[in-house]
Amino acid sequence: MKSLRNRRAVLAFLASPFILAGVSGASPSFAGALSVDSSSWTVPVAPGGPFDRVYLPQNQPVGADRKFGAVQWLQMNANARHNAAVPVSKNAPLWFRDGVFWRYAEARAWPLEQKHPFGTKTYGETEAGAVQTQFYGNALGVSVVGGIVYAESDDMFAYALNARTGQLIWRTSPVGNNLMGNPLIAGNTVYLAAGGVGFNFANVAAFAKKGRAVRGMDVSYNGIYALDRRTGRLLWHVGSVGEAMPTPAIHGRILYYATGSGAVHAIDRRTGRPIWTARLGGNDNMSSPAYRHGRLYLAMASPPRLYCLDAKSGRTLWSGTIPGAANTGMGDVSPAVGGGVVVMDTVTSPKVVHGHPTLEPVVRAFDAETGRILWTVSTGRGPKPPAFKGGVPLIYGKAVYVGSPVTGRYEALDLRTGKHLWSWHKVSATRSAPTFSGGSLYIAGGDSLYRLDPKTGRETGEIRIGGRMGIVSPTIVGGTAYIANSYDWIVAVPLSELKPVR
Repeated sequence: MKSLRNRRAVLAFLASPFILAGVSGASPSFAGALSVDSSSWTVPVAPGGPFDRVYLPQNQPVGADRKFGAVQWLQMNANARHNAAVPVSKNAPLWFRDGVFWRYAEARAWPLEQKHPFGTKTYGETEAGAVQTQFYGNALGVSVVGGIVYAESDDMFAYALNARTGQLIWRTSPVGNNLMGNPLIAGNTVYLAAGGVGFNFANVAAFAKKGRAVRGMDVSYNGIYALDRRTGRLLWHVGSVGEAMPTPAIHGRILYYATGSGAVHAIDRRTGRPIWTARLGGNDNMSSPAYRHGRLYLAMASPPRLYCLDAKSGRTLWSGTIPGAANTGMGDVSPAVGGGVVVMDTVTSPKVVHGHPTLEPVVRAFDAETGRILWTVSTGRGPKPPAFKGGVPLIYGKAVYVGSPVTGRYEALDLRTGKHLWSWHKVSATRSAPTFSGGSLYIAGGDSLYRLDPKTGRETGEIRIGGRMGIVSPTIVGGTAYIANSYDWIVAVPLSELKPVR
């Protein structure tokens, strides 16, 4: 009887409007019984409690739907160029090509129709939006593999949803910590990196005294969590000193991750066994390692520096910086690598203008092999942003596309020379990499998804999603854009629904 009551309690919880998803506005149906297998957990939780793993196998994709999306997801935004697009063949099922619509409210969803973030009356609009991204909703976008959308949220849960229907397959909270990256999927395993933005008082005091501190140390349980891809069951955990906010990178049997202690680790992705550790110093805040041709590229803050490491040994091959790099800027930005070039940006040169703090974003390109500086471009001074002080670049073809959280502009620059190609300005702050798909650029900014002509920067389409985007790149699979946001929602929209701009 007790087990039955537990099952009824969980079913009642699942029936709340904040965690059900439907297709085209329809309410979902949950065929069969809810499966909650607490005995399989390494970390004990109350059976049927709010942090127990929820597993709904009846919502798994079937048939051809299991071939939808990539077969693996090995880096932030899928690859070192940061282009989160997955094409599908012309003979794929109709929904693959035409796209689907659904909305899924995660554990702490704030209404999409609400214009102002939670806490606006307390912090003000700008600060409240940053706090909501860091502690409430999804900081980055989603991963789509084998017909399943995988997401990490700062609500402390990871999710697996059916890509066609939006129905929940599993939800898990392996530890009380923020999950700020893309889930990585290799073989039968999903990998999460956990770590929050905080410094405790001891670390603040250490920074004041020594000029350095470990971000996330003693705040919660940081590190890598490996889950069973089918069920969300926890397989193993490798802890880290300091946060592990950035999305790791996988190549072959090795998983690479960086932390708030200034260390980079290589571990066996099947067992968690350590392979090497490189201690670079500073803090890696959200600079996800990019793997390319046997090398790792990532950046640290305090002191600000971009590193190129040998992926086999962790040895530093070269490093460089951007003059005047300020605050957490370089440690916030994930470098893009492609065409033999590494593109990095950061805010620089703090300056008070008319009584307000301002910063100047600068983009710099390095030769990927030698670290030689190719070009440096300023993208304009503007107000100091409250968090994530940089824009994630996208390299596609002969151009690099990068946004500014300071001016709100997206810039297109020649990859080889840094020559300005065009600018687009529609939202107040732009942090995420665009996604190139089907000959167009797609940008998630403000509360909307935009489509641009990549040659001219002319806006060709727009659809309002609601909520607020953080460092979210739209993940485009066939005819659907999958978007997560700071309001703790995952939304699927058909690309055909973007309204033409007249």
